[in-house]
Amino acid sequence: MIEKTYAGICVSCNEEGYLTDLSQWNRQIGTEIAKEEGIEMSDRHWEVVNYIQDQFKKEVPLTIRKIGKSGVVDIKEFYALFPEGPLKKASRISGIPKPVGCI
Repeated sequence: MIEKTYAGICVSCNEEGYLTDLSQWNRQIGTEIAKEEGIEMSDRHWEVVNYIQDQFKKEVPLTIRKIGKSGVVDIKEFYALFPEGPLKKASRISGIPKPVGCI
């Protein structure tokens, strides 16, 4: 377990940089993680983040295909919002563990 500081708050992360406790997450932390990933957050990004967190809380397994069929964002836009590994990046920004389906 690694501790990192985002927005002046110390949070627990795994060795890949994913938060290990969603309750430590807030929007400022998400914004700083997004900057590390080279992403400038917009309202559309936050809609996807909210959906991902909601699904995680409901213990619904996440896949790119499932997010593409969610009605929140289609697959093409998901890749445009979170280029080069959209599910990994979006999950990290959302403060949830890396989904099982991600390599």
